[in-house]
Amino acid sequence: MSYRLVPLHQRLANALSYGEFQLYYQPVVNVATAEIVGAEALCRWPQRDQSMAMPETFIAQAETSGFIIQLGDWVLRTAAEQMHRWQQTYQRRLRLAVNLSGRQFLHFNLVKQVEEALKASGFNANDLEFEITETIAMHNAEESIGVMRQLKSLGIGLSLDDFGTGYSSLSYLKRFPIDVLKIDKSFVRDIPEDANDLAIVSAIIAMAHALGLRVVAEGVETDAQWHFLRDCGTQLAQGYYFGRPLPASEFQDLLAREAGKPAAIAQAR
Repeated sequence: MSYRLVPLHQRLANALSYGEFQLYYQPVVNVATAEIVGAEALCRWPQRDQSMAMPETFIAQAETSGFIIQLGDWVLRTAAEQMHRWQQTYQRRLRLAVNLSGRQFLHFNLVKQVEEALKASGFNANDLEFEITETIAMHNAEESIGVMRQLKSLGIGLSLDDFGTGYSSLSYLKRFPIDVLKIDKSFVRDIPEDANDLAIVSAIIAMAHALGLRVVAEGVETDAQWHFLRDCGTQLAQGYYFGRPLPASEFQDLLAREAGKPAAIAQAR
């Protein structure tokens, strides 16, 4: 059978068996110093025609077929092992952010899979952060709170991703045992020129601080955006201004170069 005629769900399973998936790492930086403090792990799938399949082209199918459970487990184990090696090599704390899909988040075996991945990799749960979108968290808010508490009991941090684009109720926001609000890039893209986006981002940052939460701004691409976010007290950021998602070897090069610089002036660009 021609490769193109093989159903996508079968191609996905084959790709995992044959080691075709790759992880890319996008730097997460301290906004005040631009020092790398961690990375978000992102799954990529190289194709036979030399193109790269991005998550939006295959994650939905993986979710529908249930394959996302296997793929998500591979992502977590691989990323945790890699980050643990970098921590040992550079003798520094580096946090790892991993996205959880809706099906993963509510899977009955999630906590056990996470425990096993952490044990196998040697990675510290306190350095792991799961990103969960507003939509997923609010789909069944009460059940979500229960799952979040189980993950928190392991020492794992929780981030509410794409904040501002979903339907979070403020009454639930204060009940979710989260650590981070991640401002969606759609609000960051036009600051500081767009007055409405300035107001929204400033309000999110102020609310997060009032609730004792850290803030990550995603999609930072310009010097002006960086300076505005820094002046507003945003702690963390990611975006092309600091670094694109990179394969492990290139992300390691960033860490190696930064290791020879004073932290206060280190900037991954």
